[in-house]
Amino acid sequence: MKIFLGQGFSIFLTLLALAALLLYAVWGWPNDFMWWSLLENTYAQIPLGVWIIVVLAFISFSFSLNTLQKVRDQEKKIETGLRPLLEAETPVPKKKKYVYSKRLQVTANQLEQLILTQRKTLQRITNEKAEAQDKLIQERIIQERQRLARELHDSVSQQLFAASMLLSTMVEIEESKHGEAPKTLMQTEKIVQQAQLEMRALLLHLRPAALHDKTLKEGLEELLVELQQKVFFTIRYRLEEVSLPKGAEDHLFRIAQETLSNTLRHANATEVDILFVERDNLAIFRVQDNGVGFEITEGKNGSYGLQNVKERAVEIGATCKVVSVPSQGTIVEVKLPIEKKSEGSKINLDKQRAIPENVTSDTRKKEIENDSNIISG
Repeated sequence: MKIFLGQGFSIFLTLLALAALLLYAVWGWPNDFMWWSLLENTYAQIPLGVWIIVVLAFISFSFSLNTLQKVRDQEKKIETGLRPLLEAETPVPKKKKYVYSKRLQVTANQLEQLILTQRKTLQRITNEKAEAQDKLIQERIIQERQRLARELHDSVSQQLFAASMLLSTMVEIEESKHGEAPKTLMQTEKIVQQAQLEMRALLLHLRPAALHDKTLKEGLEELLVELQQKVFFTIRYRLEEVSLPKGAEDHLFRIAQETLSNTLRHANATEVDILFVERDNLAIFRVQDNGVGFEITEGKNGSYGLQNVKERAVEIGATCKVVSVPSQGTIVEVKLPIEKKSEGSKINLDKQRAIPENVTSDTRKKEIENDSNIISG
């Protein structure tokens, strides 16, 4: 309202001054004869001078109102055109935008591009920040797992080893004196040895799965050499260099950790054979033991650890088969197709040799004997 009144009053004064200048140009300097007639002559009983003032006021305030309305319409157009930039990720189609002046349209388009560019930049920075945060968390988790593994190895594992050595010495002394050690002492020795196996299985889980700059063969060989020095059973292995993507190698290494950890905990085996080779465009990883085994029933294929192994195999496009015979042993086999760039044909997995899902116990036993020949041969 203030803008309307101020603008109208300014226009009125301007028009009034122009009218006075026009009368001055026609009648000359104000005198009693000419200028006084504006008050003496009337129309509808109203002096002509008053009519002139009223008409000039009407024109002034009408022009002010019309100008103010146009300005508000233009502001509404600009607001309507720029509002979608604050509410949507993509700009409004050109046909739905109001038409500005040419200069204003160019400025609005530049502002639109600037806002969209800044929005995309902020989204990219946010995503990079989230990824960096996740990476930092993973690194801290790995560091903490390594620290726990070192602490357990240097304290609890060493104490269990010392207790096992003492118990073994006591058993030998009792056997040399009385021909047989007390059952309680032998049971205690077995319990401590089992606790050692449980601890080593836990250390396997705590170790990071990343191979860093090592190949899968090198990582597996280092892991198995370390295990050979710490377990009570025989470990035999046959490893070959197989070219695999980094992600697949990391998953297979973790699968090896899970499988060996299950063997340490549950198999009660005296021999474990590990095979990692490439045959017929397949990377084959197999762990076989002569432990207690278990009965595979429909809907229950082993322990929680074996379920993790199968899930990891699925993530890299591999197949996982488990064969176990009670009192005979267990085989865990993972087969991963290797994509050759020079080959355009698809590998038919059904024609590859695989362990059947449902077979009788006799057939399973024969499978174990045949696979052991492959490893030892």
